[in-house]
Amino acid sequence: MSKSPNAFKGAALCGMALVSFATGFLTNRAMADSSRLFQLLVYHAPPGKVPQLESRFRDASKLFAKHHLEVVGYWVPEGQRAWDDTFIYIVAHPSREEAKKNWDAMHADPAFQKYVQSEQSEKLIDKVDSTYMRPADFSPLR
Repeated sequence: MSKSPNAFKGAALCGMALVSFATGFLTNRAMADSSRLFQLLVYHAPPGKVPQLESRFRDASKLFAKHHLEVVGYWVPEGQRAWDDTFIYIVAHPSREEAKKNWDAMHADPAFQKYVQSEQSEKLIDKVDSTYMRPADFSPLR
């Protein structure tokens, strides 16, 4: 039985994001707190819209910090045609409860509403995949 292109696409994305995460984020601060939770977010954009989406996140990144959403990094896949229309980022949270509290606060912020209105008119996002992750007990991150 052969795997579907979507299965390979999903495996490639997870592998790419996790390798980028592991190589780009092993800092002393991250290693000091093994109870943190990480959230992988993959935004799927209409064809050709990633540069606009990247610009939107560049501008909105100030709100993340204001609401205690610690962005580990932002990534735009390169050299993998199947992922040309994706934008990826990882957020570190102290806990699932704190994640919910901080996301709710950001979404309620009047400054965030301009991005909601922008999305309604520009349609830069087709779909968002969100996955919460914890470091494995053998992870160098612990």
